[in-house]
Amino acid sequence: MTAVSAAHDHLAPNYHPLPVVVAEADGAWVTDVDGRRYLDCLSGYSALNFGHAHPVLIEAARRQLGRVTLTSRAFLHDQLDAFAAELAALAARANPALTMVLPMNSGAEAVESAIKVSRRWGYTVKGVPDGEATIVVAAGNFHGRTTTIVGFSTDPVARDGFGPFAPGFRIVPYGDADALAAAVDATTVAVLLEPVQGEAGVVIPPVGYLSAARRVCDEHGVLLVLDEIQSGLGRTGTTFACEPGGVEPDGVRPDVLVLGKALGGGIVPVSAVVSRPDVLGVLGAGTHGSTFGGNPLACAVGRAVVGLLETDQYQERARVLGVRMTERLTALVGHGVLAVRTIGLWAGLDVDPALGTGRAVCERLAERGVLAKDTHSSTIRLAPPLVVAEADLDRALDVLEDALARPDAALSRPSE
Repeated sequence: MTAVSAAHDHLAPNYHPLPVVVAEADGAWVTDVDGRRYLDCLSGYSALNFGHAHPVLIEAARRQLGRVTLTSRAFLHDQLDAFAAELAALAARANPALTMVLPMNSGAEAVESAIKVSRRWGYTVKGVPDGEATIVVAAGNFHGRTTTIVGFSTDPVARDGFGPFAPGFRIVPYGDADALAAAVDATTVAVLLEPVQGEAGVVIPPVGYLSAARRVCDEHGVLLVLDEIQSGLGRTGTTFACEPGGVEPDGVRPDVLVLGKALGGGIVPVSAVVSRPDVLGVLGAGTHGSTFGGNPLACAVGRAVVGLLETDQYQERARVLGVRMTERLTALVGHGVLAVRTIGLWAGLDVDPALGTGRAVCERLAERGVLAKDTHSSTIRLAPPLVVAEADLDRALDVLEDALARPDAALSRPSE
């Protein structure tokens, strides 16, 4: 691996990266400053679903860079309405009633926007007394790192030392439909869930959980808000994890869909809240905004991303390669791996502590030319780009098997 300075004197120490200094990237591969190549099996936490430097996305960005990149929403531009219409058409796969789009930038910003919209909808439409709105969320969640969001996190690393926190959130166990139902009352305006908890280690809820959440929301007049920032846009083998064939065979229709990461194609940060007009319509001029949200460059890239997804080519690759990855990973259970969870081309592996931490295994993988990331001490997440070649995926899984079977072996980088 590349030698990396231990000091980083001018960088805030809020990350603990693997000692790899990336200089170039293409497709599923990155190259460090010393010319060593690595297979990227993290994909920027699914921001790079289409790989690095996808030619269609790069060309869309290049064309727009030569025209106009930012106007602010003080003015209109020629990409904005088209982006909203095309994204809404794609979101119809999750729920045809989702016809209105609020473009933002980061995923956390989109979640914050969904929280604001849900509260305002609760006050102006549902009739919850002002200041009393509550939102039900799940333990193990990861919706971002703003102070509001970490206030309802159950991860002490994300939460501790950043209070006081905003009230109005009720935390229930993920996957427990009875606990969710018990937490909903007349003040509840929304239930906010990830169809798959990515940061928690690719945790997939029991079949029927999201459907139960949908029923509870219908019974109590509550918005079901699904955060598909990591799970959406092809990663799970469907366009959205909540649509039929995703987490549940018949799918679940959200009232609010939160998108990000892959929507920017790995080029610019792009996020969006997609919902019904009666929900997003509660916003008026000046009630919410963003200088960069919906800028021309973001919209041009976002439109190109939507165009790629409309072909279903990438969803199909996630399904087919996901089956292959699942078979290989399942065979590792009992051989250095305690448990495996997969959906589409996305996996969480719980490493046997006898082999070391997840971080230690990821370091061994990097030494062998594969990049992955640990979470919560003993879990490794794998999320190769959806463009990864079948042979390269097999190569990554071979390397993983070697790193688990021979943790103390000498450096064994595969040949280029």
